[in-house]
Amino acid sequence: MATGLVLYGYWRSSAAYRVRIALNLKGVEYESRSVHLVNNGGEQHSDVYRGINPQQMVPCLLDGDRVITQSLAIMEYLDELYPELETALLPMDARGRARVRSMAMVVACDTHPLGNLRVLQRLESQFGADEDQRAQWSRHWMETCFTALEAMLDDNAATGRYCHGDTPSMADICLVPQVYNALRWKLPMDNYPTVWRIHQACNELDAFRRAMPEAQADAPQS
Repeated sequence: MATGLVLYGYWRSSAAYRVRIALNLKGVEYESRSVHLVNNGGEQHSDVYRGINPQQMVPCLLDGDRVITQSLAIMEYLDELYPELETALLPMDARGRARVRSMAMVVACDTHPLGNLRVLQRLESQFGADEDQRAQWSRHWMETCFTALEAMLDDNAATGRYCHGDTPSMADICLVPQVYNALRWKLPMDNYPTVWRIHQACNELDAFRRAMPEAQADAPQS
């Protein structure tokens, strides 16, 4: 479906990865514009981009003259804007929505912010953390995340092929990029069999595969 939506993102940004999955699941077309988070000190700090998103982060979705930031807010916006299209990102019932939101927030609110680029850069610049120390920091918080998610998912009647039933939701959209990060930081996933099973099921879907970092136009070419 043609919409005129514009997504500002970066190929390896977990939050932008989430929004790409959501757009694909909804079947919504969009224009992708890259904001390189490293080149020239980070293009997100440029005057032009700061004028679009004062927080100087990605993702950022433009819908005409509307600017929507924060990946969870963008996902809910898409679900409400296009309720009739493809996959609903949140369940219809209040309890289901609360469960999906809580799992999504374990990742997006409590885990991902502790290991994103600006935090790791601060650990290096202010505290002299080397690459190994930054990796240990990231793995610690991801272990905390996956331990919680595994407990929330395992032996729960609401868990199906995906985090909540047999349709991918906002919870799965947050889970998959976080597992991608875990693999990047060499965190073993053996202790999280349900998380891993759901991750594998999601990546069988075209909407998830097309959103993968390496599939993006701004990803480095090998």
